[in-house]
Amino acid sequence: MHTHSSPGIPIKMVFVGHRTNKKEWLAILSTDTTLTVEEIIEIYGIRWDIEVFFKCTKSLLRLQKVFQGRSYDMLISHTTIVFSRYILLAWQHRQSTDDRTLGNRFLMLCDEVSELDWAVASSQLVELVSDVCKKANNRLSKLISRQLQQWVDGLPSHIKAYLPILACES
Repeated sequence: MHTHSSPGIPIKMVFVGHRTNKKEWLAILSTDTTLTVEEIIEIYGIRWDIEVFFKCTKSLLRLQKVFQGRSYDMLISHTTIVFSRYILLAWQHRQSTDDRTLGNRFLMLCDEVSELDWAVASSQLVELVSDVCKKANNRLSKLISRQLQQWVDGLPSHIKAYLPILACES
């Protein structure tokens, strides 16, 4: 729904119903009328997570109440400790309740996918440099070939297995 606020600023209103209780709903206002309904809801969700984070650190982890120091370094240290506690508690909660992680199987799959992406990117990079080497003059071709070979020689063997065989002729 598009409307204007009292000073004449255009706003977009989005009404979101509660998933389980049909009588409850939430109204979200946005001054960026170019955003889609989905984008407005996504941004609100991110902002709400930040609000929950600050509420937890202030009330449950006593960000403001426990600290008695007056120096800037002490304040930064205390805030870092409180935020670190929150991160550990959030991680522990996610590990025990979030089915998306599926324990170590999820992490192993992510590692495998990231290695595959890395392997493809590395292979493409070596092929690109080899193609440049083939098109360069003899002196430049030898220099590029030597540098590329030195780089590959310095890589661990399990990474070398993903790379194509180097052949650089001039």
